[in-house]
Amino acid sequence: MMTPADSLVAVVVAAGQSRRFGTDKLFCQLGGKPVLAWSLDAFEQSPAVCRIVLVLGPNNLERGRRLVQRRQYAKIQAICPGGQRRQDSVRNGLREAAGAVWVAIHDAARPFLSSDILERGFTLARQVGAALAAVPVKDTIKIVQTGNPAHFVERTPPRRDLWAAQTPQIFRYEQLLDAYRKHGDVDVTDDAEVFERAGLPVAIFEGSDLNFKITTPGDLVLARAVARERRSA
Repeated sequence: MMTPADSLVAVVVAAGQSRRFGTDKLFCQLGGKPVLAWSLDAFEQSPAVCRIVLVLGPNNLERGRRLVQRRQYAKIQAICPGGQRRQDSVRNGLREAAGAVWVAIHDAARPFLSSDILERGFTLARQVGAALAAVPVKDTIKIVQTGNPAHFVERTPPRRDLWAAQTPQIFRYEQLLDAYRKHGDVDVTDDAEVFERAGLPVAIFEGSDLNFKITTPGDLVLARAVARERRSA
């Protein structure tokens, strides 16, 4: 049974501009419902989550409200506009999550979040203070020289040391909020980097290859195949 000290607020970040996708991917249909609904459903159904904060692009606020009303989400306590950068959107969401003990930040473009991933991440975060889902890198990674049109290889880092970060990323709320106050103006690509800049430890737990992010139209094709398989199962 969850106690107030274990309360988890989910901040679902859906404020991106989908530049690489070409249209608003979060409202594309996936298995009979919008991409965004998949992530919201996962948190709505999780017994660990007490509240949900949904962060949307300013142009999608009304569209998002209609989705929440239509699907009758009981845990969504706030819908707020995002900022210019992802980290600005997260900070807006954190303000709406005031009073939380733990917070899970999740990119809405990762529709196949499982209860197992969320539960394992929350368990680890409560042990160490912060935890992020990630998967070991399968491909060989090349570090290239910047500013060179030929993209010459500079070095090849050991693959065994490389993990590809995913979400959810789960933190003690006050520590993440304080980290953002001190380091949130530096450009970062995920919330764990803000935590790292504050000198705080972040543990990795294994996510899933299916917990991928829809970034390009090709990713949506793959996601629809996954959704069809799940519906047939």
